[in-house]
Amino acid sequence: MEGPYIRIEETGEVIPLAETVTTVGRGTGVDVRLADPTVSRLHAEIVRHGPYAYVADLGLSRNGTRVNGRLVARRVLDEGDVLSFGAARCRVGGIPREDVAAEVELRRSASPELTRREHDVLTSLCRPALSDEAFVAPATAREIAADLVVTEAAVKQHLLRLYQKFRIPEGPNRRVRLANEVIALGLVRPLPPAERADYPPRATTADRGEPAVGVPPPRRREPDRPTAEADGAVVGTDGGPGVGASLSRAAGGRSSGTGYGIT
Repeated sequence: MEGPYIRIEETGEVIPLAETVTTVGRGTGVDVRLADPTVSRLHAEIVRHGPYAYVADLGLSRNGTRVNGRLVARRVLDEGDVLSFGAARCRVGGIPREDVAAEVELRRSASPELTRREHDVLTSLCRPALSDEAFVAPATAREIAADLVVTEAAVKQHLLRLYQKFRIPEGPNRRVRLANEVIALGLVRPLPPAERADYPPRATTADRGEPAVGVPPPRRREPDRPTAEADGAVVGTDGGPGVGASLSRAAGGRSSGTGYGIT
């Protein structure tokens, strides 16, 4: 077969990739239909740009999308890559090989490898910011536990491991900083309209006393310190980088317009 294609491992069916977007899922209206209960009706897309193609998970299934066993949000595909949509496996072919020198290949933010349960925890944590509600805080450990029907202690253990995997240092608003990092990496996606309507209302940031989405609280003022003229010593009064700078570094200098304001 000429051109890029995807082969369903279970049936051996070979389907050519569309010129622009090929949809993958369990629904009747997708281009690549996978009859597996772990696959959502609209699970992922394979997008072509000239000779290149990348897979994009749509975040509508808890089972996620994997490339060669690694959970991904988006990833450029190479010849022979194995795609896993839930438990359904496919393989891509017909993609031209390209020799790119290592020194000129673009670097990209690497997301850590996640277990299915860790992905569930992150999805539940970030769900408020991906809804249509305003001024919401990320979900608490208790709310995540209720959402996933697990114990609060188990959720806290998962959060501790996630802080380490995403290198979120200790300090105030650690849960908020984790949510911002996850959203910046594109590991979670906005809720579909049907799920937004079914999801219970959240407490506002004013109720919790936490930072609001995109509205950083006023910076804490430090007490006046002696100046160099008073005691002959130079005393710095720099309060550190602001919220925008920290979030820009975490997001690689990009701003998606979605996230939580942090101190």
